[in-house]
Amino acid sequence: MRRLTGVKDYIITAILLLIAIVLMVNRHEGGLQNLRKASITVLSYLEQPLSNFRIYRQAISTNTYLHQQNILLQDELNRLRSVEEQNRVLRDLLNLREESSYPLIPVQIVAKDLTNINSSITVSAGTNDGVKVGMPVINSDGLIGQVILASGNYSQVLPYSNSMFRVSAQIENNRSYGIVSWPARANKELVLRFIPETVEVEPGQRVYTSGFSNQYPAGIPIGEVTETDTDTGIETQTIYLEAFADLASAAEAFIVQFEPDTTVQNLNEAQEDLF
Repeated sequence: MRRLTGVKDYIITAILLLIAIVLMVNRHEGGLQNLRKASITVLSYLEQPLSNFRIYRQAISTNTYLHQQNILLQDELNRLRSVEEQNRVLRDLLNLREESSYPLIPVQIVAKDLTNINSSITVSAGTNDGVKVGMPVINSDGLIGQVILASGNYSQVLPYSNSMFRVSAQIENNRSYGIVSWPARANKELVLRFIPETVEVEPGQRVYTSGFSNQYPAGIPIGEVTETDTDTGIETQTIYLEAFADLASAAEAFIVQFEPDTTVQNLNEAQEDLF
């Protein structure tokens, strides 16, 4: 009987505690609901800046990745353009070799100094390859210069952008001849002098080597007329050209195995001795 009385007390106590808890929860249910609403509101205000910060970090990460990919794509594009340009140059050089009436020696430009009036170019062929002083140097665009020194495996070239450069030239579609030189104003600018002012010259006309100087074969492209200017006091005009060959970007070329006609050269020397 004592054991049942003890258990009965515990059971009654547990029931009373449960009733008290239920009454307490029911009594304060509104307060709990208000607390939940307040906590949700506070969390919503905190979540917005945290969400913006997370989006900002993701944007920075994405932007960095896209920037890196853009650099890689630009590098790949530049390489493809370089390969395409090299292929174009090589195709043009092959066509030039097939169409040339003179034997051509292929060369690489291994050094160049285009920063002063005494500019120079070094190419990878010399006397061992059949190169001789005086031979013209060309590429698929036009005249580059003339060999002035030759060793066994290398040659020094006098480019058109040198104050000492001279070549006899002819304007297309007429029989007027003059001398082309470099005016030392721009690397690709040349000047054609001694053309009579009565000769009509228009911008866009092409200028070629005349072959009259016995130093260059006729028909090598030199440049295109850009403007003309009448010389004061003499009945000639100065004609400005833009050279076809770009020395700054030139990397491959040909040496034309052209040698002056010794008969003409001997006659010129004999005339000089007479006077």
